Amino acid sequence: MSFLQKFLERVLRSTPTRMPETAFDDLTKEQLDAHIEVNRYGRFLLTDAVRPSFSLEVVPREGYRRDVYRDPATGHTMPVLAASVSAERLFEVFMDLLDPLGESVDVVLESSHESEPGAHSDLHREQIESVLLKSALYDFEDLLLNDGCTGLAVLNPAGPMEVQFDEHKLLFVYAHEFEEFEAIFERAGVRRDDSIKFLSEAEHLHSTDDVYRGQFDELRYRLGIDL
Repeated sequence: MSFLQKFLERVLRSTPTRMPETAFDDLTKEQLDAHIEVNRYGRFLLTDAVRPSFSLEVVPREGYRRDVYRDPATGHTMPVLAASVSAERLFEVFMDLLDPLGESVDVVLESSHESEPGAHSDLHREQIESVLLKSALYDFEDLLLNDGCTGLAVLNPAGPMEVQFDEHKLLFVYAHEFEEFEAIFERAGVRRDDSIKFLSEAEHLHSTDDVYRGQFDELRYRLGIDL
């Protein structure tokens, strides 16, 4: 089954009224299939989780930028690193970014498997040893890389420091000091570019499959997270 067909089976055909009209609606099946089959742009390799807009408003590429997150409810701000990493290095870079968070962390599993577009549910687990978390995540690497409805955030419970691996397979680091995290990006060959735009900042497609919904529940059980 093609990338697009998996997406259609899971989202469009089961709940056709959920999705707003997009530029993808005007394409022929042949045009869609050809676009969806492209997973490499230059030296940048995409996972199976997402695809960019047909017009390529944003061409996927590797890099990270410094930014500022503003909480819409409180107005408080937090410095953030946002990164796009090629698929062959993405998971290992994410795992390396967890090291500065400490030996015990909090975890948030993010799921949009049964959510409206643009929404997701958050499932929390407090105080898990980092070594146990990493062991579980390695066993679910395929889910984390290739399911466009699964995301994960790992937090330092003692202070404002968080690493997020979101549904677009982008990496976000929230912290007041970035030296350790930027050193990890640099060692992986991911360079700072504050002009970089990310696939999520334009129209795009997410892909998922029923098998990933089952694996998400398995990971949730493994981490001891209740619904």
